[in-house]
Amino acid sequence: MIIDFPGGARVDAHFGPFTVQTDQPAQAGGEGSAPTPFALFQASLGTCAGIYVLNFCRQRGLSSEGIRLVQRTIPDPATNMVAQVELEIQVPADFPEKYHEALVRTASQCTVKKHIEHPPAFSVKTVVKG
Repeated sequence: MIIDFPGGARVDAHFGPFTVQTDQPAQAGGEGSAPTPFALFQASLGTCAGIYVLNFCRQRGLSSEGIRLVQRTIPDPATNMVAQVELEIQVPADFPEKYHEALVRTASQCTVKKHIEHPPAFSVKTVVKG
């Protein structure tokens, strides 16, 4: 993954054939042209859980129509960092009740969530490009 600075407060990540663009809101010196890196981090949690829910439905021949996930983050008042993430799986009234708890277990298997629960070690350094 290569991270570069295309101008302003934008920071982009390039990997494979993809580019993920980020920016800062105007009040933070950006143009608000893309999500902030932290918003993408939060979105990765919800979309990861979402793909698990979608695959669960597909594997059982269940319609995913009308299902949505609502994610809320609750900050720690002392640090303003995220203290808790709540994920609510909203299902239509006709979704079989026997699968409700299984959906919760399935969404809880999200790879992004597991990495947060068991964080990797980080190494940050500078290197002179040759």
